[in-house]
Amino acid sequence: MMVGLLYHAVWGLQLCTAGFGFDWVSSAYSDLHFIFHIVAKQPNSTCRLQESVVHGFIQCRIWPDLFVFFLFFQMGIEEMLSRVWDSQPKVIRFSRKHQRGSSANGLRRQKRDWVIPPINVPENSRGPFPHMLVRIRSDQDKDVGIRYSITGAGADQPPSGIYNIDPISGNMFVTQPLDREERASYHLRAHAVDMNGNQVENPIDLYIYVIDMNDNRPEFQNQVYNGSVAEGSKPGSSVMQVTASDSDDSTTANGMVRYRILSQTPHSPIPNMFTINSETGDIVTVAAGLDREKVSQYTLIVQATDMEGNLNFGLSNTATALISITDINDNPPEFTVRTFSGEVPENKVNVVVANLTVVDRDQPHSPNWNAVYRIVNGDPSGHFTIRTNPITNEGMLTVIKPVDFEMNRAFMLTVVVSNQAHLASGIQSSLQSTAGVTISVQDVNEPPVFPVNPKIIRFEEGVPAGTTLTVFAAQDPDHFIHQIVRYAKLSDPANWLRINRTNGQITTMALLDRESMYVRNNMYEATFLAYDNGSPQASGTGTLQIYLIDVNDNAPVLVPREAQVCERTRPNSRINITASDADTDPNVGPFVFELPSFPPSVRRNWTISRLSGDYAQLKLRISYLEAGMYEIPIIVSDSGNPPLSNRSVIRVKVCPCDHNGDCSATGAVAAAGLGTGAIIAILICIIILLSMVLLFVVWMKRREKERQAKPLLIDPEDDVRDNILKYDEEGGGEEDQDYDLSQLQQPESLDHIINKTTGVRRVDERPVIAESQYPVRPSVPHPGDIGDFINDGLRAADNDPTAPPYDSLLVFDYEGSGSTAGSVSSLNSTSSGDQDYDYLNDWGPRFKKLADLYGGGDDD
Repeated sequence: MMVGLLYHAVWGLQLCTAGFGFDWVSSAYSDLHFIFHIVAKQPNSTCRLQESVVHGFIQCRIWPDLFVFFLFFQMGIEEMLSRVWDSQPKVIRFSRKHQRGSSANGLRRQKRDWVIPPINVPENSRGPFPHMLVRIRSDQDKDVGIRYSITGAGADQPPSGIYNIDPISGNMFVTQPLDREERASYHLRAHAVDMNGNQVENPIDLYIYVIDMNDNRPEFQNQVYNGSVAEGSKPGSSVMQVTASDSDDSTTANGMVRYRILSQTPHSPIPNMFTINSETGDIVTVAAGLDREKVSQYTLIVQATDMEGNLNFGLSNTATALISITDINDNPPEFTVRTFSGEVPENKVNVVVANLTVVDRDQPHSPNWNAVYRIVNGDPSGHFTIRTNPITNEGMLTVIKPVDFEMNRAFMLTVVVSNQAHLASGIQSSLQSTAGVTISVQDVNEPPVFPVNPKIIRFEEGVPAGTTLTVFAAQDPDHFIHQIVRYAKLSDPANWLRINRTNGQITTMALLDRESMYVRNNMYEATFLAYDNGSPQASGTGTLQIYLIDVNDNAPVLVPREAQVCERTRPNSRINITASDADTDPNVGPFVFELPSFPPSVRRNWTISRLSGDYAQLKLRISYLEAGMYEIPIIVSDSGNPPLSNRSVIRVKVCPCDHNGDCSATGAVAAAGLGTGAIIAILICIIILLSMVLLFVVWMKRREKERQAKPLLIDPEDDVRDNILKYDEEGGGEEDQDYDLSQLQQPESLDHIINKTTGVRRVDERPVIAESQYPVRPSVPHPGDIGDFINDGLRAADNDPTAPPYDSLLVFDYEGSGSTAGSVSSLNSTSSGDQDYDYLNDWGPRFKKLADLYGGGDDD
C-alpha cells in the first residue's frame, strides 16, 4: 500500500503543479483521487519540493490553510526526479469529437473532453537522449493510417529540434538536456492527419515545464562593496547593503538567498561590531565604540547561500565589504605650547611674526581638522592677523598695519584656536586651545616724513625767477635720535624750481607759464626728496603741486587761415570766422573782429558782420571780384583786462562758381594764379615732350630693322674657325728634309675602328669616327660672290665634324713677294728608289700636284 501511495503522490505533484485533474489514475485509492481532483480545481494551488538530511517531501497547497504532505523517507532529489520523470502520462489522446443532437428521448448530454496534463521535464538531465516523454494517440488509428506531428517553439520553430515525434507511433521525445534559466516552459501543438494529409483530429495543446535544479550559485553585484558609518554611532545604525542574485527559480528554495558575515578585520574593540540581515543584506552596527582615531576601516567577508541558507545543500559565494569610519569633530585642536614669541621691525607690513603650532587628532585636511585662529586680546588697533597654513595647519601671525617703536615697543596677544566645524555633541574645548603671544617691536631708522603730502599752493603765471613760493619741510619720526634732515630735487619737468637743501625753501628759477606743455589742468607738479644722516640713511619723498592762475598773456589767433568764395556775390558767399586763445576765462571771448583801414582796398572790397560773441562773417562788399588769391588782414581782440589784439591774415581764393555755388575746376586753377596762356603753354610743352619720346622710339625701331637687314660680313682676321684660315705670308720656303711624313700616318689606335691597313690616309675623306655632337648650322643666303664664298666654306666645315686638323678648304690669298729659302724647284731627288711616294696618290685631290711631282704618275 505504501508503494502505491508513493506512486500516486508523485502523480499528485505533477498534477498539482499543472493545475489539472487525473481521471485516468488507478481507482485503487479513490479517496486520494478525489483529493487530487480538488487540488486541480483550486486556481491558487502551488507545490514546492523540499529536501532535508533524512527525508524528502512534497508539500501541496490545496486550500489557503490546508496542506497535503507526501513524505519520501530515505529518498534523495535525484531519485525523486527520476520517479517524476518516469511517472509522466504514458499516453495522451486527442480530444473526442461529440455532436449534440436530438433523439426520440430528447437532448443527450455531451461527455466532457479530456483535460491534458502538462509534461514536466527536469533540467540538466543526463539522458540518455532522445528520451521519450509521452505517446500521442488518436482513437481513429484503428480505422485509418495516422501520421503525427508537433509544431511550436522547440519543435519546428527556434529553438528548433529540442522535441520531435515519431510520425507513425506518435512517441514524443526530448533530444537534449534542458536549462530552465534559458527557457522555463514550452508550448507545443500535436497534429494528427491521414496518409493524404487530411486532418482527422483537432490539434491539442501540450505544455512542457522544465523543473528547476539548484545549479546556480548566488552572484554578488560587486565583489567589493564600500560603505561608511560615523564614529561614535549608536547600535543599530545602518552602514550599507550587499545584494546577491540567484538565477534559479526564486519561488523555490533553489533561488532563495540568505546572507551572513563570515569574518571581521580588525576585531577591535570586539569581534562582532556589525551584523547583517539574512534576507535583505543590510549591514548595521550592533555595538558602540567606533573610533576613527583607533580603527579607520573594517573589512567584512559576507557570504550568500541559496536553499534559504542551508549550508549542507545550498550553494554559496562571498564578497568583501569595506566599511570606512567617518570622522566627527570629537578632538579639539590644542596648542603645542602655552606661550609663543616673535619680533617685528617697525613700519613693516605683511611680515610673519610667529608660527603658532597646534595638534588635532581628527582627519587631516577636513573641516574637523582645519584650524581657525582668533586674537581675542592685546591688539585693539588691528595691527596683526593670523592666517592658517593649509598644509601644516599652523597659524601664521602676520603684521598688516605698520607698528611704531616710538608708540609701542611690545604687544601681548591672547590667541584662541578652534576648528571650522563645530565640536561634536558632548565634546568640550580644551584649555590647550588658548595661548599667549609676545611680540617685540624693533626700532629702525625711519625716513623723514612731509606733514602735508602732496602740498598744494596757488600762484599767478608769469611769476619772475627768484620768487619764493613756499617752505616744503619734512620731519624725522625718530624722536629719540637727533638727526639732520637735508633736501634735494627729485623731479622738476620744466626745471622751474629750486629747493634749499637745509630748510626746504622753494624758489623759482624761471617764469611759470600756465600754457606750458608740462602743466596739466592748470597744475604743475614737482617732487622733492628729504633724507637724514642716519645709518643706514633713510629718505622720504614729497610732492608739491602749484596751481597756476591764468593771466591774459596770449593774444587770440584767427581761425580759419584759408577760405574760398565765388567771384560773383551769392547768398552763400560768406566765410565764417572765429578765433582761438590759449588763455582761459575771462581772458578769452567774446572776440572783436575788424578790418584794418590800410590798405583801403580791404574795406572797399570786404566787410565783417558779427554773428555772436565768438563768431563773425567775412563777405564781399562788391558784386564781382576777379578770380585770384587774396590775403585779407583782420584784427582780432579778446576780452582780457587789458585786452590783447592780434593782426591775422586769412587767404581767400576767389573763383568762378557753377550753378550750385561751388568752385569749378578751371576756376580753381585760375584762382591758384595760372592764366589761360600759362595753361596753354603747359599743354604745348607736354605735347612736344610726348612727340620727342615717340620719335626717339621710332628711330630706335628703324635702326634695329636696318641692323637686322644688313648682310653679315666677317673680317677673315676675326674669324677664328678652324676650317677657314688666312695665311698672308708663309715665310721662307719649305725644307723637305724637315718634313716628317710619319706624322701623316694613320694612328694605330684607330685600327679597330677603320678596317684598313696601316698607311697614309686621305684627309679629304670623311672620318668614320663618331659624329659631332653639335648640330649642323644652317647657311644664310647672301647675295654676291662674298656670300657664296662664305657659304661654301661654312658648308664644307659643317660637313666635317672632326675639323681640325681635317680641314677641307685652305685659302692662301697671299703668299708674299719672295722667299728667303729660294724656289722649291731647286729641290732634287737623286734617286726614285730612296723613297716611295706612291702613297701620295691616296691623299686625295689636295695633294695631287705633290703626288705628280714625287711620284711621277703612271706615265713615268
